[in-house]
Amino acid sequence: MNHLQKILFTDLDGTLLDDNKKITPENSAAIAGALSKGHKIVVSTGRPLAGALPVIQSLGLEQKGCYAITYNGGLIYDCYQKETLYKKTLSRSYVEYIFQEAGKRGLHCQTYSSGHVLSKAFTPELEDYVSHTLVPPKIDPDLLQNLDEDPVKILVIELTNTEKLLTYRREISGWAKGKISVFFSSPYYLEHVAEGISKGSAVRFLCRYLQIPLAQTIAVGDAENDIPMLAAAGLGAAMCNGTEEVKKHAGYITTADNNHSGVAEIITKFMGCPFSF
Repeated sequence: MNHLQKILFTDLDGTLLDDNKKITPENSAAIAGALSKGHKIVVSTGRPLAGALPVIQSLGLEQKGCYAITYNGGLIYDCYQKETLYKKTLSRSYVEYIFQEAGKRGLHCQTYSSGHVLSKAFTPELEDYVSHTLVPPKIDPDLLQNLDEDPVKILVIELTNTEKLLTYRREISGWAKGKISVFFSSPYYLEHVAEGISKGSAVRFLCRYLQIPLAQTIAVGDAENDIPMLAAAGLGAAMCNGTEEVKKHAGYITTADNNHSGVAEIITKFMGCPFSF
């Protein structure tokens, strides 16, 4: 199977990036080697496109065969052509409801425009978020009245008590059913996207678009939002630093964690790209 063109779908935070949000030289070299052999690389992240582009650029992934799944599948982007292939937004009424319910519980809530993270106030949660995603914030107390377009995603953040997010998710589950998909991308981040949107749906879309069988895909991730992607791919791989739930859905678990080039391990083992580091 090594002679076949493959697609690697890789999560960013906790997977391709180390704990300092950097890319190891080994991961960078492995990705370059995979591309040189004609394989395709897809960055698959919960981040907005504006937050994924700096990583894409630093890795040189603006060449042919490189794509980005952003907003957990809500927007799919051709990095070479610099064009959006797919986008699914949230209904404005759903956005208003989520902000209202999160606010009642004292939870930070934010959404996105094409170039900014949008919030009603500059909170400690927002400060932490922008410090590592480098997406510029835009503060507007009347945010919901001033949205220029329906957003792709909403993120609710609680940095100290995951149980508050679990309780909130449970309490809105009846309303959310059939309207939106809600899942964790980290213990502190609860993602809200349109119903049916996931990294897994994005994997299937890209394979149809590129006419490449799912059997020739590899997906690697570490968190709950990666599970649909691992399930959709021909091979789903979990980072050894990932959650136990993710590992249950994986056909392979890396030996190396995200600080020690686990993605390079996947490329070397399953994409026919032997490297010496």
